[in-house]
Amino acid sequence: MRSDGGLLVLHLTPILDKLTEEDFFDLCRVNPDLRLELTAEGDLVIMPPSGGETGNQNFTLASLFGPWVEKDDTGLAFDSSTGFKLPNGAVRSPDLAWLGRDRWSQLTPKEKKGFIPLCPDFIVELRSPTDTLDDLDAKMQEYIANGAELGWLIDPLERKVYIYSRSSAAVCLDNPAKVSAEPVLRGFELDLSRIWER
Repeated sequence: MRSDGGLLVLHLTPILDKLTEEDFFDLCRVNPDLRLELTAEGDLVIMPPSGGETGNQNFTLASLFGPWVEKDDTGLAFDSSTGFKLPNGAVRSPDLAWLGRDRWSQLTPKEKKGFIPLCPDFIVELRSPTDTLDDLDAKMQEYIANGAELGWLIDPLERKVYIYSRSSAAVCLDNPAKVSAEPVLRGFELDLSRIWER
């Protein structure tokens, strides 16, 4: 077991060969107050609950994204309690995710009820005071390596946005007023003043 900032990481191997997806789903279900992720290596990550500022920033982010999702109607949005089973075997829960409706429609009803067996097309991670940039960068790189088209790491502590995409190396924007999700999400631009001022 090791702790990284506010994260608690439990190394389950060699005690358990690997937690199955069903076992992990059940573990999450019977512990609804815990925020859990599973790494590709089979380690269990226990994340602390959000503090007030981060919780409010997450809510603001979702409320700014929601109207675009409803108007555009080409995909579905998911909150931070949604688990995505990535191709590498990890189960991750980004703070905000979007998946194209065409990919969602290919899932079975059973797949839609459990951890979604796809990497989202677009993801956002919002840095909290307990997160390290190295851990979040590794998670963002994992999303891109597993099929995400675009990802934003929003760091309110430093007022920076790191943009990750499959088509180019990560880019850091210093104190931007807005950030655009073009061309992945046509017409979506996030006004960061609402995040920075919290």
